[in-house]
Amino acid sequence: MKKIILLFCATLSLTGCSSSQNKNQKVSNTEVYVENIVASDLKKMLFTYASDEFEGRKTGELGQKKAIAFIKEFYQSNNIPSPLGGEDYFQDIPASYFTGDIKASENVLAFIKGSEKPDEIIIISAHLDHIGISSNGDINNGADDDGSGTVAIMSIAKAFNEAKKAGNGPKRSILFLHVTGEELGLYGSRYYADVDPVFPLKNTVANLNIDMIGRVDKKHEGGENYLYLIGSDKLSQELHDVSEEVNKAYFNLEFDYTYNDDNDPNRFYYRSDHYNFAKHNIPVIFYFNGTHADYHRPSDTPDKINYEFLETRTRLIFHTAWELANRHDRIKLN
Repeated sequence: MKKIILLFCATLSLTGCSSSQNKNQKVSNTEVYVENIVASDLKKMLFTYASDEFEGRKTGELGQKKAIAFIKEFYQSNNIPSPLGGEDYFQDIPASYFTGDIKASENVLAFIKGSEKPDEIIIISAHLDHIGISSNGDINNGADDDGSGTVAIMSIAKAFNEAKKAGNGPKRSILFLHVTGEELGLYGSRYYADVDPVFPLKNTVANLNIDMIGRVDKKHEGGENYLYLIGSDKLSQELHDVSEEVNKAYFNLEFDYTYNDDNDPNRFYYRSDHYNFAKHNIPVIFYFNGTHADYHRPSDTPDKINYEFLETRTRLIFHTAWELANRHDRIKLN
């Protein structure tokens, strides 16, 4: 009982108190909806998505086509629509857009329309591709990179959709954006941002990008749950503050900002899909567990994922997106 009361109060402190009892009841319901994000569901999806059947999901190849079909089927079976209309969940990217001998590919888009400010968009992104089959025939399953981000988005979408079905959908719209071609050079996110933004970039409030959140790196082995956050304060101090407040209210994970340093030699800020939004002055957060011995190897398999950590990290991102979608004013640029 004490935990429920504390969480209720924490939620009110983030979203704002109201004299309306009904409104306060709806605010507290975030705890109901986040319960739709569970380790067992994430595990079931990831054991399929990062299986040999998907052949490492190399951009344009058969395994990547199976991946986008899997994602589309999930959204259709949960009655989560596409912003493109009807049965079309794919943003087609022609082969000519890619450098080298790469076949045409697709981003996958799903959408929940906001109830009060539908023209303002929160984008939650992850890349759906990986590096395919090695020259010796080994399949690079990419369970962490970025199967973990892919199934996290799908679970977040389901949680938001349950809220909408209950009459408590987000005030702002949410775009669930699965991008292709990340491993080749951030092609899918660049195509969306530079060539064919389905929603005007000026209306995009923030991008929460999820790339590898299922494992533990060497630095944090044997420790408590954590995440590296990159970019949260580079364009909007308010976004950074919201992120910190949500974490303290619900989870109190260790946020490691090592790779957020402007002088980070790894340059991770420029190496995942959030960057194609940040370069357009859209505030971003890149969620990342760091690299590990299985990074870009056939040994990045779903049996090595820490599903308890993945569940909590996914719930954290849901709560952050919920706050961004429902606060009175959109977050401001610095």
